[in-house]
Amino acid sequence: MVVFALFIISKAGGLIYNREFHTGMSKLTSNDYLMLAGSFHGMHAITKQLCPAFPTPPTAANAAGLAPSPFSSRPSGIEVLESSHFRIQCFQTLTGTKFLLFTEPQQPNIDTMMRKIYELYADFVMKNPFYTVEMPIRCEKFDRGLDGFVKVRS
Repeated sequence: MVVFALFIISKAGGLIYNREFHTGMSKLTSNDYLMLAGSFHGMHAITKQLCPAFPTPPTAANAAGLAPSPFSSRPSGIEVLESSHFRIQCFQTLTGTKFLLFTEPQQPNIDTMMRKIYELYADFVMKNPFYTVEMPIRCEKFDRGLDGFVKVRS
């Protein structure tokens, strides 16, 4: 199975990281990458708003006057975009950062892969004292960790 690329999009919709792992994708310019990230961010926000609001049954917390939990049935927006040639899997963190993984449509265990990529991101990027949140990611340890993980899977 093949992992084509990884994009990381900031909560504001900017492309802060992109990496190609396999040559199966068409060559894009840096402007194309930025437009793709911004377009996906917009589609994600719109699909999050399209989610139907189901009535919430009264609970003990509501009866006691407490605010309902914001995490009980929170809409997530678009998570998978699949075609006959590729699949885009989106994982959004609680802070709004989105991870887009481009793979073959038959790729198994994508959720496990996304968790591991997020773990590498948390360990090597977010714990880096020289990294500023929402800025482009330039971290060699993160790159090496991704290479090691993805090449074992591909």
